[in-house]
Amino acid sequence: MTKNIQSTGFEHLTGHDQSFWHPMTHPGDSLANPARIFVKAEGVEITDNTGHSVLDAVGGLWNVNLGYSCEPVKKAINEQLQQMPFYSSFRGTTTAPVIELSAALKEWFAEDGMTRSFFTSGGSDSVETCLRLARQYHKIRGDKDRYKFISLKKGYHGTHFGCASVNGNSNFRRNYEPLLPGTYHIPAPWTYRNPFNSDDPAEIAKLCAALLEEEIKFQGADTVAAFIMEPVLGAGGVIVPHKTFMPMVREICDRHGVLLIADEVITAFGRTGSASGSRHWGVKPDLMATAKAISNAYFPVGAVLINDKVAEAFETNKDATGAIGHGYTNSGHPVGCAAAVATLAETKRLNIPDNAAKRGIELQAGLQELMSKHHKVGNARGVGLMSCLELVSNRETKEPLDKASIEKVADATYNEGVIIRTSGNNIIISPPLIITTNHVERILSALDTGLSAIG
Repeated sequence: MTKNIQSTGFEHLTGHDQSFWHPMTHPGDSLANPARIFVKAEGVEITDNTGHSVLDAVGGLWNVNLGYSCEPVKKAINEQLQQMPFYSSFRGTTTAPVIELSAALKEWFAEDGMTRSFFTSGGSDSVETCLRLARQYHKIRGDKDRYKFISLKKGYHGTHFGCASVNGNSNFRRNYEPLLPGTYHIPAPWTYRNPFNSDDPAEIAKLCAALLEEEIKFQGADTVAAFIMEPVLGAGGVIVPHKTFMPMVREICDRHGVLLIADEVITAFGRTGSASGSRHWGVKPDLMATAKAISNAYFPVGAVLINDKVAEAFETNKDATGAIGHGYTNSGHPVGCAAAVATLAETKRLNIPDNAAKRGIELQAGLQELMSKHHKVGNARGVGLMSCLELVSNRETKEPLDKASIEKVADATYNEGVIIRTSGNNIIISPPLIITTNHVERILSALDTGLSAIG
């Protein structure tokens, strides 16, 4: 493919910037390897400072669902900046966008049983809020010993101390330990790699659910506050549970008085092909953590959604136990809320979940073909427009492919006109949800070229 090179006026910039530390990166690696510098974004494409334009198959970071040229969201931000750029939503005050967004979210998540909102600045904030509200819910009810959390290995829930504590990947935990006491993990229902020596998704789901119940009983059900899970595990490698898993989890949690927290920071607003990840599996959680695509990434916004059961405990409480001693300066930021209201309206107007489902079928089929063609692809998996190619050096042993080879694939794919995300030995594909069939074909073609670079 011939590069689409154009003058940007930023050719002089260099990625060797010693004054900036990148998130999720070793500072030494940043010094040794210059970062790509992006200077323009339009539609589903981004352009670097050399003038090379690529299709963004990362979708920003799972969050630019409507692409980079969504004028209704930009307009809403501009108008709100002109009218009221900020005011607090702390006790006794609010703004019109907060009220409008609360109503829009209640409508969007009505089928999920969510009736209240608490606003945050992003995904980690939303998960942290869920953990706090879960503990407080039980204290309000007199269950003061319910403080423990159970989560899935390979799950990702953010970077605050509480979030990192329920994370199921050691690379997000190890350098910051000791973390929050009272957090425990069970195996994820992962068909490709699991401790059960099984490749039957339904059997694995059943075994993992049984381990959840066993852990609850072992800890003492009266000490467990909540189980938290992503409906589809994202950063851990796009692990898609069998359809029976989350419903079994819901039943187990109900039976033992444990709250179910759905981390929907990635999966909400259409990425799985459904309006929410929980709805994709037909489950109503007690609390939902959302962020990312809620504002199409144009403004940092997050929201925790709360069901009637949890809301009633707080709202009928008559002492200080029910007072929420938690919040952020930018909780309910009027510009962010205005952006989110416009994003939800546009997501609904364009029927984004339906497009994600249709394009996802095309993408998953194409990735399966790539796995058949390239022997370094050990597994291809996904749902909707969240997908993963797991690269291995040997399919029989499942030995992960080395970092240098994976970066070679990423570079060749980028040169072919598509940017992808690498995480360990995984290539993660999470493009904007407005992509067309032609965009899917471009992604698959570029990946084909990238994989060919390593034989």
